[in-house]
Amino acid sequence: MDPKPFLVPVSEAEIRRERHKARALRSSQWWKRKRAKGICYHCGQKFPPKELTMDHLIPIIRGGKSTKGNLVPSCKKCNTEKKYKLPIEQE
Repeated sequence: MDPKPFLVPVSEAEIRRERHKARALRSSQWWKRKRAKGICYHCGQKFPPKELTMDHLIPIIRGGKSTKGNLVPSCKKCNTEKKYKLPIEQE
């Protein structure tokens, strides 16, 4: 039996709302301090803070929210490879 992917219906309005919240958090002191450490959450490598992107551990399109507990700094390579995967779906 093949496991079905974890899908939550997410409306376009919810996606827009969560992306708006993420943009607001990107300019917050909380995010600037988190990014200033320069460490990618996924690979653990050090990067200049400006090279780190904001990653949703549970992607918005999969029902994730733009909350401090769901946002981590990620290098572009890791964020691109992760795409819309959940943490349990990653290698």
